[in-house]
Amino acid sequence: MELLNTVISWLMKKRIHQIELFLKYPHDVQREWLKKLLQSARDTEWGQRYEFKSITSPEVFRERLPVVDYVVLKPSIDRLKQGEQNILWPTEIRWFAKSSGTTTDKSKFIPVSEEALEECHFKGGKDLLSIYCNNRPDTNLFSGKAIGMGGTHQIVEVSGQSIYYQGDLSAILMQNLPFWVEFLRTPNLSIALMDEWESKIEKMARETIQHDVTNISGVPSWTLLLVRRVLEITGKEHLLEVWPNFELFIHGGVSFLPYREQFRRLFPSDRMHYLETYNASEGFFAIQDREDADDLLLMLDYGIYYEFIEVGDFTKEYPPAISLEDVRINTNYALVITTNAGLWRYMIGDTVQFTSVNPYRIKITGRTSSFINAFGEELIVDNAEKALAIACSRCQCNIIDYTAAPVYIDENQRGAHEWLIEFETPPNEMAFFTEIFDNALKSLNSDYEAKRYHNMILSEPVIRVMPRHTFYDWLKSKGKLGGQHKVPRLYNSRKYIDEILQMIS
Repeated sequence: MELLNTVISWLMKKRIHQIELFLKYPHDVQREWLKKLLQSARDTEWGQRYEFKSITSPEVFRERLPVVDYVVLKPSIDRLKQGEQNILWPTEIRWFAKSSGTTTDKSKFIPVSEEALEECHFKGGKDLLSIYCNNRPDTNLFSGKAIGMGGTHQIVEVSGQSIYYQGDLSAILMQNLPFWVEFLRTPNLSIALMDEWESKIEKMARETIQHDVTNISGVPSWTLLLVRRVLEITGKEHLLEVWPNFELFIHGGVSFLPYREQFRRLFPSDRMHYLETYNASEGFFAIQDREDADDLLLMLDYGIYYEFIEVGDFTKEYPPAISLEDVRINTNYALVITTNAGLWRYMIGDTVQFTSVNPYRIKITGRTSSFINAFGEELIVDNAEKALAIACSRCQCNIIDYTAAPVYIDENQRGAHEWLIEFETPPNEMAFFTEIFDNALKSLNSDYEAKRYHNMILSEPVIRVMPRHTFYDWLKSKGKLGGQHKVPRLYNSRKYIDEILQMIS
């Protein structure tokens, strides 16, 4: 296994030279990809509708094609699922990544082309390992096994004439990986792709303890379920007693801040490393290329053309979008993508901020629907995550999950934010935790601070400690167990928070 580790590490490092190319010429690479995408899809239904053949610049592209959301794309995607082709993209599309829903649909189904698999998702996975091996030349990552927290998928038959596949992105990736990857991962696919999550966690735990595991990739909350079960089965105090050569946790999907201290206790070693990815159903966008940083390198040669809309503009009928060369640091943008799976000027619902423009690095700040702005406070997920991390550090406590929503002003009360928090280790003094948290939010968000002035508009946060397993039980009640499903952090109405309060009462 040592020879295999040396060979794979060397192969991974070779990609670094290609990464350096788009770092040096980011705008040229992006313009070239837009040209390739338009050329590839010029004879599709959308290509003919918007006359891709005559689009000669990003400016013409923005003038001719509207920014769209899933509601606009859904009729075309539904036709693809029925077996029609050459609508959004020229090559056959049979895979659809299931993502969290919209206001009108329980789930979204994002088309995944062969090009998106090879040139985007798989390339992103290889680049992540290339960057890690380049930063850690002494790694033994490939001397043991990798655990992937896979989702589920289904085969759907259409009128007895055709079939398509739908499921979590992780399941689609696992189903399409080269055969030799199976030698490097655990558990086997029959377990990794099980539908029933509680049984899956149990079987994954019992199989993985039999192997020398060196790394895990997954959403932090669901990974914690697995590794805690591993400790219960083995009776060990921490996971390095189970997997002594463990060195890397690759995470994404939610902020790692609330989970960092829990993982440090589970893997108590200076040899343990953490890397974040931004890999969504719509594409693989960014990779943490510096271990001690909290931002991600935007990957520019994955068959994706990027545009950005300032958050204050994204609700306009014709929101103005800008290309990469025009972005500014510390500005909140809604992300718009055009991809090699036929998503044309698609606003995916995520918001980002640039921390650097040479090279282009970003932080994920939240969702276009995940914020609280009931009183003009414009509170975003990034504010909440940082403030909770500060409060947890000061109060020596740890959070499992949380959600928040406004408490509306009426004749009997001022406005406030209500927070439902499930702690792994609760604070000794909840009043002190609330004070630290509130002050942290004020320091991070001037609009929130202004609304909190003398309690004139907003009162201090209302924090309710939730019983253990509250959020797990809530997701289970909605049929949303699994790594693709996350608890909504902030919501500008009380839809979710009232459901949870009703459930526990």
